[in-house]
Amino acid sequence: MDAVTVVTSVLNLIAGVGIFLIACSMMSSNLESLGNRRLKALFAKTSKSKLAGVGVGAATTALIQSSSATTVMVIGFVNAGIMTLTQAATVIFGANIGTTITGQLVALGMFGGNSVSTSVVFASLAGVGAFILVFAKKDKFRKAGGILAGFGMLFVGLSMMSGAMNYFSELESVKNFLASFRNPLLLVLVGALLTAVVQSSSVMTSMTLTMVVSGLISLDQGIYLTMGANIGTCVTALMAGLTSTRNAKRTALIHLIFNVSGVVVFLLLGLFLRLGGIDYGWLFAKMFPHAPQIQLSMFHTFFNVLTVFVVLPLTGILAKFVTKIVPDKVSDGKKADEPHFFYVEEHMLKNPPIAVQQAKREIMNMAEIALKNFDISTEIVCTLNYEKEGLFRRQERQLDYLNRELAKFIVRLMKSELSEKDRVYLSTAFRTITDLERVGDYAENIVEYADRLKETETAFSETAKKEIAELKELIHVLFDQVMKAYENGDLQALKNAYEAEEKIDGFTSRMAENNICRLGEGACTPEVGSQYLSLSLNIERIADHYINVAKTIKSY
Repeated sequence: MDAVTVVTSVLNLIAGVGIFLIACSMMSSNLESLGNRRLKALFAKTSKSKLAGVGVGAATTALIQSSSATTVMVIGFVNAGIMTLTQAATVIFGANIGTTITGQLVALGMFGGNSVSTSVVFASLAGVGAFILVFAKKDKFRKAGGILAGFGMLFVGLSMMSGAMNYFSELESVKNFLASFRNPLLLVLVGALLTAVVQSSSVMTSMTLTMVVSGLISLDQGIYLTMGANIGTCVTALMAGLTSTRNAKRTALIHLIFNVSGVVVFLLLGLFLRLGGIDYGWLFAKMFPHAPQIQLSMFHTFFNVLTVFVVLPLTGILAKFVTKIVPDKVSDGKKADEPHFFYVEEHMLKNPPIAVQQAKREIMNMAEIALKNFDISTEIVCTLNYEKEGLFRRQERQLDYLNRELAKFIVRLMKSELSEKDRVYLSTAFRTITDLERVGDYAENIVEYADRLKETETAFSETAKKEIAELKELIHVLFDQVMKAYENGDLQALKNAYEAEEKIDGFTSRMAENNICRLGEGACTPEVGSQYLSLSLNIERIADHYINVAKTIKSY
């Protein structure tokens, strides 16, 4: 065998792995975008039962073809407080079942014999998908084309890997080297390490399938490498958990413990089998004769399904165990006061449709914080009681943080593959964030008016305070309609918001007139009247900024 052939085969192997990785990424991103609503509907069902959580995890992973992506999503939801630790655990269990679909598809593509290979038939879909991508005008069809192209490219990459493996299977030196890896524990470690490097258990499993089919390694070796891949795939989740909340760290730890415990159980079971003179390879070769690809893919499915049903009844115990390993700390209360995201976290950028949804939740949360500060400011100016000023200042810092950091997150998110609707929505989000930050600024102005009243030892009259309370109620009515319109794209709620804003404009005009009357009657001083007029104008501006938030729905 000459050096040129060796180098060519190595390059073919690298190219095959690269194409396979790109194909996985294409399928994942396009399926996520196309199935965004389904994903949200699926995750909403996790609270029903443990089996429902497993089903959701399996279905989501089968849909987006990435257990790592599902796990990162789950960690994001736990981080945001949307999902409990127990719910997250069951979804992660299901994700391990869903990830076996890729292995089954790859195994199916390896059939052919004397007829046209199924791998070639599937690979041809890359061309079909490419034509759709080039000529389709609608975003939905382009996404479908991307899915088809990615699916076809899976088998193009698989074919290249198989060709390289077939060549290496003819080299005695390579066979002898791989034959030396017989220790199950060593094979598991190699599988885990390689999966951690390529960041995809699907790629590792597919490579192992091609090595088994080409005769480069035995079925038993392939089985232990596949078991190791289950541990290696935890790396992404652990990275996501490191920068998140304690519950998110616990979720990542559950993922690791679950996968490691499954491997440990099967290693011990394999040891007992070898004592009886048999191994996993022999068992599955008997069950599925003359089809090594099916033998390995079926073991992969059997391994994950059995592990889930063994661990599922212990979910509550596992959740308590990781809570003890990563306990709550008293000092966390201080950290909670620091500005932070509530619903968004960096690893969500890997799943753009989910990231868009969570960014929207973060913006709605920002709107509520701004309203809370408005409420505190009106309370302070009417009572001159500064008991809640500390909370007010913390929330103001939170608004400033969200205004700055959420804009950065959205800029990064807009560089991702997004649907046209999501892209238009994000383009409006920048203005929305600014509007909400301005609400906070006007609330600060109102507190400053309270400061001036306190300095001059003056106060608003009871009549003025009553008018402020009525205006505050109108702002709350406006806010409720604005949020309803913004969350659901509700045009009727937008119409109601316009009507509420008109009432606020009319009410502030009457406040100005009443203020002039009180000044004329000597019921208040010019200084107090000036603060009161400024306050009413600031609240009117707050209403304007909230109505701007609702108006954005007309864009998308």
